[in-house]
Amino acid sequence: MFKNQPKGLIPAALSNMGERFGYYIMNAVLVLFLCSKFGLAEETSTIVYSVFYAGIYILSLVGGTIADRTMNYKGTIISGLLVMTMGYVILAIPILATEGNTAWLLTLTCFALFLIAFGNGLFKGNLQAIVGQLYDNPKYAAQRDSGFQIFYVFINIGGVAAPFIAPMLRSWWLDVNNMNYNASFPALCHQYLGKADTMTEETLENFYALATQVGHTAQVDISEFCTKYLDVFNTGIHYSFLASIGAMLVSLAIFFFTMNRLPNPSKKEAKEEKKFTPEQKKEMATEIRQRMGALFAVLGIAVFFWFSFHQNGTSMSLFARDFMDTSSIAPEIWQAMNPFFVILLTPLIIILFSTMSKAGKEISTPKKIAIGMGLAAIAYLFMMIWSFVKGYPSGSDFRALAEAVKAPMLSDPWVLILYYFFMTVAELFISPLGLSFVSKVAPTHMQGLCQGLWLGATAVGNLLLWVGPLIYNNSPIWVAWLVFMVVCLISMGAMFAMLKWLERVTNEKQPLPEPAPKNHSKKQPAVN
Repeated sequence: MFKNQPKGLIPAALSNMGERFGYYIMNAVLVLFLCSKFGLAEETSTIVYSVFYAGIYILSLVGGTIADRTMNYKGTIISGLLVMTMGYVILAIPILATEGNTAWLLTLTCFALFLIAFGNGLFKGNLQAIVGQLYDNPKYAAQRDSGFQIFYVFINIGGVAAPFIAPMLRSWWLDVNNMNYNASFPALCHQYLGKADTMTEETLENFYALATQVGHTAQVDISEFCTKYLDVFNTGIHYSFLASIGAMLVSLAIFFFTMNRLPNPSKKEAKEEKKFTPEQKKEMATEIRQRMGALFAVLGIAVFFWFSFHQNGTSMSLFARDFMDTSSIAPEIWQAMNPFFVILLTPLIIILFSTMSKAGKEISTPKKIAIGMGLAAIAYLFMMIWSFVKGYPSGSDFRALAEAVKAPMLSDPWVLILYYFFMTVAELFISPLGLSFVSKVAPTHMQGLCQGLWLGATAVGNLLLWVGPLIYNNSPIWVAWLVFMVVCLISMGAMFAMLKWLERVTNEKQPLPEPAPKNHSKKQPAVN
């Protein structure tokens, strides 16, 4: 798997692991944390989540532009790591949200999320652009797809452990304070403290029963206990951001001490004085138009994939909390399934593609992306059928049922395992190969910007994430899964319709004109 790969690939991948560690902690906890911390409605919490995750990717356009204009990719990457670390430092400070401080505390939390998103924008696309530049060397060009798949495996290693951190620290801190974990209790605490007079008799009975289970005793006022429980519950989550800080600093150290192994395009540009003839400029303009047209076509498909895939942090997190047994598996832990399957399945996918290539049956990158959309549709088809057969109502209606009624209706763990299996295979057909596709078609002087455009397409998809929880809470949940399935099927059809054109542009793409520098005696630096 590592044969004929450039030496800089592994250091670059390891540098990205810390960012992924923080990402998967945030992906696992953010929606549920905003609900438990501030008592936000799920629809409001998912809007914050959608904007934050859109910001992570849209700000990559800013980061890519900065790196392209300054030709200082490495300095921009280091700045991004430092800015992200600052954001996690703010989130790690445990402050109890009260009626008097909620406004400024929520504002501070959103500012911390902005720092993380902006730092990610400086970091993520530019590191991916450098990885792409490793394969501009003809010696490694044939290994580009497998290289990005290896890169994808390494950056997901941190993602396997990260979702366990918050539940583990939260449970530990609850145990220290003689309390027990219950996923439903924080929402009931906020409802009781703010709108106790609107709670039905059945809801109140359920609330008192859960309070006893999580540690309330008759000697303590119930309102006082709710306030303390929310403080302890959320403080444990705050502590998980300390782990994110440590991971970011490790990534910073790895990148700083290994960046000499990575290409440095700024030095190359400084040594080359280019002059283009009018014919060469015309040829360049035509070639760039073809490349960018193909790129934007694939970006349009990517929008709808990420809209469906990133439901793992919104509607799928709510499903794991509401329709699964949280006494044995905390809802955040399910986020580890995706990176686990990435690590497990990527070598198999690489072997599959390699075997097909050797047999003369190689699948083009655009066709792989189209197949990936079909696999994502299968994942939601399964969830739709399962939810319909089980007769699941909307999420809000299900939560209102008594615990005794809900218990026999809960789903078995294999349901989410199967869902994440299909979605991860779809991701492996789309995400790393999408990065590879971008690096193939992107003009040399626009690498950072084009990687930012790929992440920008992800941002647009993320801006739509709130749609999933909105349907989930207001219709039988199979309707939400039906919407995502249809979106994936339409995207697959559009991709197959453009397939021949995309394959032609990719296969016939020629290098842009490269006139010789004025001083022919100077040797050009090699790109590892």
